[in-house]
Amino acid sequence: MGPTTLAGKPPDRGDDVSQDSQQPQQPQQPHQPQQHPEASGPQQDPHPQPAPRPMAPPYQPAPPSLSPMALAKPAPFRRGFGLGAGAGLGFGGAMLVFSLLASLLTGLMMMGFAGAASTLSGSGQTAVEPLATVWGKDTATRKLRAIPVAGAIQTRAADGFALAEGTYGYEVADVLDALEADDTDGVILMMDTPGGTVTGSKAIADAVDRYRERTNKKVYAFVQGMSASGGMYAMAGADEIIADHGTTVGSVGVIMGPLERYRDVTGMGSIMGAVEAGSITQEYITAGKGKDAGQPFRDLTPEERANLTDITNEMYDDFVNHVATKRGIDRAVIVDQLGAGMFTGQKAKEVGYIDEVMGRDEAMRHFATGAGLDPADTKVVQATAPGLWASLFGVEARPWGVAPAAQPVGGQPARATAQMCTDPTAPLVWHGPLVGVCS
Repeated sequence: MGPTTLAGKPPDRGDDVSQDSQQPQQPQQPHQPQQHPEASGPQQDPHPQPAPRPMAPPYQPAPPSLSPMALAKPAPFRRGFGLGAGAGLGFGGAMLVFSLLASLLTGLMMMGFAGAASTLSGSGQTAVEPLATVWGKDTATRKLRAIPVAGAIQTRAADGFALAEGTYGYEVADVLDALEADDTDGVILMMDTPGGTVTGSKAIADAVDRYRERTNKKVYAFVQGMSASGGMYAMAGADEIIADHGTTVGSVGVIMGPLERYRDVTGMGSIMGAVEAGSITQEYITAGKGKDAGQPFRDLTPEERANLTDITNEMYDDFVNHVATKRGIDRAVIVDQLGAGMFTGQKAKEVGYIDEVMGRDEAMRHFATGAGLDPADTKVVQATAPGLWASLFGVEARPWGVAPAAQPVGGQPARATAQMCTDPTAPLVWHGPLVGVCS
């Protein structure tokens, strides 16, 4: 019979131990103190419980063990080498990107240059040719454009070179065709030429007509030394022609030759085409014919002579009709009275080839007034050769329209290759001998 206890008396310590040993111990829950709002202060738990054990942290795998080599600090050399290698790779990458961008920009620039070259080459170079004042003040607000027609008038650059500077008729026509009404207040042809090819001379004349019709601006001509044959052809359609004192004008005619004839040939040289013959004759005609007409080892046949004459007469008729129409002169007067004669300025005025004889300064003032401008506020400008930079775009180092002279090659003297010098059957509107131009 176990020990008895008094009612309400808590068991002693020994009783607790014996009972605990006989019954399994229940897990203790943490005590949650009750809140009593009516209490005046914190209440003490009569049966304090031990604090709960902290919860174990979640499982984490142990970090891999590091070798002593890995734990060791990097040596200064290795650290510096790594930094240098990284910087080098970064710099190399930057340079590669820069190189690619530079190549791209260069390609775009080259495409731009190619486009500009295609635009500025040929007659397009007139857009970049500097204009120099040849009369009047640079500060003048109005301008007349001077276009030189000097030396032998050839047709185009492909015709070859003469021994002296001249004019390409097709290119002068290009210059006139490129001018718009707002570009200039008028044009002055500065004439100093003995003539040239029919084609080149007529090309200038036709371009003069086109410019006048397109812009409603005037074209003037000023004879500075000579305006003969092809020069007369080119300037006849101008609104007004003035010749300087001491000049000559005229020679309305067509010529062909010289057609040489070698007789009794005894030897041929290799230097400058030297020929030894019993006699050498030269013949100028107004026409001719034949596949080999003009070769010097036989005479012209009657049929060849008649054909060449017909060609020359046809061109002569066109020339005469052009001058008669543009200058208001009866055709019969030119053919029967004036012929292919050359006249001084005053005589040319009397026959109707020109309008007045004046000095240069007076003529420029007269042209400005005729164009409705104030001479004191007018300048005359002329194109000059483009700068060296323009060669990057295929621009030639000469004003468009100016035919450069032939140059010596390989230590040999300059040689004329112009068609007017090498083809004796080519009809020319030319005055005087070809010495100095072809030989």
